[in-house]
Amino acid sequence: MSERQIPINVTFACFLFDKIRAIRLTFYMLEAIILTYLCIYYNNMEVTELQNEFVEARKSEFEELKQYIDTVKNSQGILMQTLQKAQDIFGYLPLEVQQFISDETNIPLADIYGVVTFYTQFTVEEKGKHKIGVCLGTACYVKGSQEIMDKLADELNIKVGTTTEDRMFTLEATRCLGCCGLAPVMIIDEDVYPKMEAKSVPEILKKYRN
Repeated sequence: MSERQIPINVTFACFLFDKIRAIRLTFYMLEAIILTYLCIYYNNMEVTELQNEFVEARKSEFEELKQYIDTVKNSQGILMQTLQKAQDIFGYLPLEVQQFISDETNIPLADIYGVVTFYTQFTVEEKGKHKIGVCLGTACYVKGSQEIMDKLADELNIKVGTTTEDRMFTLEATRCLGCCGLAPVMIIDEDVYPKMEAKSVPEILKKYRN
């Protein structure tokens, strides 16, 4: 092979890279179109439409959030601070809360929605009273964390990433928790359960159900 010849595998890799990049750009464009549509729709909603049962039922929480926003309006990074406070108050960030923040801060709903969906610390779905996280990092996975996850899903009768009907438990997979020496690890709220075994799941759940 001469010095100017390009190996076939390199040519194919470049071709594949270009195709993947094109597909990614397509998805980004589609996401932007959908986001624009949502923002137009919600920005054009009548106020009375937005004041649904959720808003009416949680007036005190909205008032608390408004008071907080008033104290940080002149601060830098107001959006991240406000979103974190709102999630602390409501437990999650539905569109009603995002719209309220937009109205109070004059930040476009599109920008707020983009931040909420980009950062994993924020959620648009209501979580259960107790949040269960099972580490699926390499160390935990090879020591059986998937078996623990399956046992939890079976006991709670839910899928990973969802919440029980009674809003008692939310089951989530987590990235490495930084305690590989204790693998496999499960966390419920602030409680850490090291070197977990699937057979221990039912007994542990009982403590949080009572």
